[in-house]
Amino acid sequence: MANFKLHTPFPPAGDQPQAIAALEKGLKKGLRHQTLFGVTGSGKTFTVANVIAKHDKPTLVLAHNKTLAAQLAQEYREFFPENAVHYFVSYYDYYQPEAYIAHSDTYIEKEAMINAEIDRLRHAATQALLTRKDVIIVASVSAIYGLGSPEEYEKVHVKIEKGSVEDRAALIRKLIGIYFERTIADLNPGQLRAIGNSLEFMPVNERSIYRITFDGDRITSIDQLDPVSRARMSAPESIFVFPAKHFVTNEEDRLRAIENIKLELAEQLAKFKREEKPLEHERLKRRTLHDLALIRELGYTSGIENYSRHFDGRKPGEPPYTLLSYFPKDFLTVIDESHVTVPQIGGMYAGDKSRKDTLVEYGFRLPSARDNRPLRFEEFEKRTGQILYTSATPGPYEREHSEQVVEQIIRPTGLIDPELTVRAVSETSSYKGQVADFIAEAGLVIKRGGRALATTLTKQMAEDLSSFLREKGIKAEYLHSDVKTIDRIDILTNFRKGIFDILIGVNLLREGLDLPEVELVGILDADKEGFLRSETSLIQTIGRAARNVLGRVILYADTITGSLEGAIGETNRRRAIQMTYNEKHGITPQTIKKEIHDIAASMRTEHQRTIDELLVLDTLAYKDDPAAFIKRKREEMAEAVEQLDFETAALIRDELYKLEGNGPKKKPRARKALSGA
Repeated sequence: MANFKLHTPFPPAGDQPQAIAALEKGLKKGLRHQTLFGVTGSGKTFTVANVIAKHDKPTLVLAHNKTLAAQLAQEYREFFPENAVHYFVSYYDYYQPEAYIAHSDTYIEKEAMINAEIDRLRHAATQALLTRKDVIIVASVSAIYGLGSPEEYEKVHVKIEKGSVEDRAALIRKLIGIYFERTIADLNPGQLRAIGNSLEFMPVNERSIYRITFDGDRITSIDQLDPVSRARMSAPESIFVFPAKHFVTNEEDRLRAIENIKLELAEQLAKFKREEKPLEHERLKRRTLHDLALIRELGYTSGIENYSRHFDGRKPGEPPYTLLSYFPKDFLTVIDESHVTVPQIGGMYAGDKSRKDTLVEYGFRLPSARDNRPLRFEEFEKRTGQILYTSATPGPYEREHSEQVVEQIIRPTGLIDPELTVRAVSETSSYKGQVADFIAEAGLVIKRGGRALATTLTKQMAEDLSSFLREKGIKAEYLHSDVKTIDRIDILTNFRKGIFDILIGVNLLREGLDLPEVELVGILDADKEGFLRSETSLIQTIGRAARNVLGRVILYADTITGSLEGAIGETNRRRAIQMTYNEKHGITPQTIKKEIHDIAASMRTEHQRTIDELLVLDTLAYKDDPAAFIKRKREEMAEAVEQLDFETAALIRDELYKLEGNGPKKKPRARKALSGA
């Protein structure tokens, strides 16, 4: 019986049937590397979904950024509603890695803001892999970073069974032993509380509460409750509870790790002494002994991941456990937008190693910190089996390694690649420059209900242009890598809904983003050769207008560079193929129709969802009289604090941050390192 059940309202069309057949045939033949060379809007994700259903193996889908991964996860959930489709990305909303800048003697402490909902989704992904066969994990390159041992993670789960002999205190100790925290307040994932003759806890992987009721030393009932209404959702006979953290270490391994860290410290201190480096010697000694004291007493210290090799029992240089370790031996890997994702996978290790080498050299970390790292590319290759690369512009690696390249040029919708116009900046003098010309062209699109994109060369240019447009009364937003994951997704959703009309971005507007409402793309400074204006980048950016029948692209350039010439030539080639197909089959192009989903909903905490609901209610009042509204809200917040109602006060505070657009900004703490650790 097949594990995967594909749900789709339409059969494959255009080039999709032959692509599905060819790729599945290649998998059956045992081909290790295959590429789906598919143009934007040709339905590559739908083709891959059909291949997954036919191949019937657990699947890892890798994307190069969190936003694209979230979109892909939503699409695969729609295709496979009966199967386990999960989202696995870095759980940091903000992350500043530990670093040392030698030339200025500046030490930067690690700082991070963890998104609890994304952490929950990560646990849901790993638990699905350990308990089911019908699993699709859509992940960013976080998949190649260190994660706890799957064997330890699975081994220490707790089974709770109705009718079993178990007293409440013993069960509480078991849950605390797998890193649950006790509370007397509202439950969050990974927390428990004791109430009367019952115990309630919220697993780290789901949004529901389990109430375990006792009669003496026997469990009489297990109830799954809605966390808000507390309505009973189910009454299972038994449940399995996994640890609240991925990094699980038993007492024996912890003691062994402490002894090994001591030995490594002694060796490194002796080395610094031989090299006559007293500052590095003292710095490393103080920091490591402090960490060991915390690990011994509390089982944890900030930066404990730098000692992960000792806890895992790995030898120096051995790769860490990663998400790939949780997959069964035989699984399929799909690398989406492979021309970007493959180099990204290959580049993670070198950057991490350079930073760690500096920390080790100057006595901030032991040499074993280097083993808390992402996989090298060759290690990634060894841990994956058959791979499908998908891209509209395959890179050199895919072209060199693929035993089969399958083209998917014909779009089922009949859509033709957008019409291109090269507009010299000098010829737009009547509009006072490329920005004013784009504004005029975008205005025509907006009047008929369409949307427009503009791509700039820098983040600052994107922010400045969006501010300039707003000053002129045009609804615009910017999008780049400094915008938080959930906020990026919200911006794209609001753009599709028409809450604003123009989106300004840098390279996040290129690969994979599905925005069928876009009628116009303006590529500013298109003749500035470089990564963002290479032939590949230009083709990808042009593709953002390929899902709308009215799609067109204006390339602002004074000279035709080699990249521009290549991108224009490839676009025109694809236009000709599709036009010939349409004429032969009597097809009239149709704009892609796609429902607008809130793909960030699963990543929001209850706190964030409440703020969103308040914003819907209060935005109009704020716009009518911002000063009076803010004054009233601040008074309400102060009153809540006086009554010790800190939860309400926090909700009002965060709502004001959102409305005023000036939430708290984190900055890395840097200090001169001369004084030591």
